[in-house]
Amino acid sequence: MIIYNTTVNIDESIHDQWLQWMQNEHIANMIATGKFSSARLVKVLVEEDMGGVTYSVQYFAPSKEALEAYYNEHQYDLDMEGRKRFADKMLIFATELEIISEH
Repeated sequence: MIIYNTTVNIDESIHDQWLQWMQNEHIANMIATGKFSSARLVKVLVEEDMGGVTYSVQYFAPSKEALEAYYNEHQYDLDMEGRKRFADKMLIFATELEIISEH
């Protein structure tokens, strides 16, 4: 199992709009690609010096190949959707995580 983790800092001026979009549209669109089995949206409980509210969005892919297929087939369009809506009010970076064991 591979986790595609995106960490996002959202400007407070658009926070509610972004959160509604994530919960009602974007996460569903990501899962609809067929490359992820589920997703988890969590709030990061730390105050950032730059302000804003930070979230981690974790998308669970069954394999590295499924994640690569997402990159090749869907990433550009789905990323651009968020960038068009929220532009410079959102700072985002992604990491790939591999589950080694769960206890």
